[in-house]
Amino acid sequence: MKIVFLGTPEFGRKILAEINKENEVVLVVTQPDKKQGRSGEIKYSPVKEYAVSHNIPVFQPISIRKEYTYILQYDFDLIVSAAYGQIVGTKLLFYPKFKSINVHGSLLPKGRGGAPIQRSIMNGDKKTGITIMYMGRHMDDGDILMQEEIDISDNDNSDSLFQKLAALGAKMINPAIKKLAKEELSPKAQDNTEVTFSYNLTPNDEKLDLCKSARLVSCQVRALAPKTGANFLIGDTLFKIYSCEVIDVDGAEGVILEVQKDSFSVGCRTGAIKITEIKPAGKRLMKVKDYLNGKGKEIIKQNIQIK
Repeated sequence: MKIVFLGTPEFGRKILAEINKENEVVLVVTQPDKKQGRSGEIKYSPVKEYAVSHNIPVFQPISIRKEYTYILQYDFDLIVSAAYGQIVGTKLLFYPKFKSINVHGSLLPKGRGGAPIQRSIMNGDKKTGITIMYMGRHMDDGDILMQEEIDISDNDNSDSLFQKLAALGAKMINPAIKKLAKEELSPKAQDNTEVTFSYNLTPNDEKLDLCKSARLVSCQVRALAPKTGANFLIGDTLFKIYSCEVIDVDGAEGVILEVQKDSFSVGCRTGAIKITEIKPAGKRLMKVKDYLNGKGKEIIKQNIQIK
């Protein structure tokens, strides 16, 4: 089948690579290049890197809704999207013979939106999965074509769950395309009474919320690891953490309960978390033990409120 693929991050690259094994990808559409660091070096998206290395034409519109007519010059049967990052207009979605499908990282109708993987961890969900569905007029509201679920382990962070779901999406996509071509799929409308939304993360989501149970605080930390990190303040000093341990200790929420040689514990609404690594603002990630041997011994003290 001749396909136009829309995607940007590594999640999309893995699915594109699988599609390209059994289909003819005539065009890849991805987000515009970004400048990286102080040098301003141009950074390609993972999807563009794959397309360029496999001699697939690339289109990078600032607004696909305004520039979609460029795509119509290609001969194609289907559009496949996976974490593209822009809203696509209906004039393009409904143009190809087999319409347009999306590979989405949640069990729709739960988890519509741009951050379903991070929020599934943050919410403390036990399961998530991949939904392949028709792209509709509104965000993630199209009829479901295929769906498979996986478990979320207590050790998963956003990176590991992205990888698991990308692998699952890659496994599912070519069978879905084949069945779609043979009209062997039965689209199923989403149950609107079951809809939940997983909106893109904001800076407020990065603030460690110790008003929740220790388990949900741990889930927040894992959802933001390994890149962003959850942050908190001790006095005027900002810290980030990327992992923590739930411990069965009660104490006032947001208060440092105990300081040991290599860790400190903080009370949550129920239970507490134990922190063994921290990243002070402007510094590298370090062991709490090392930080306490230096400036940290004047900052991290028992009974201090963090926020």
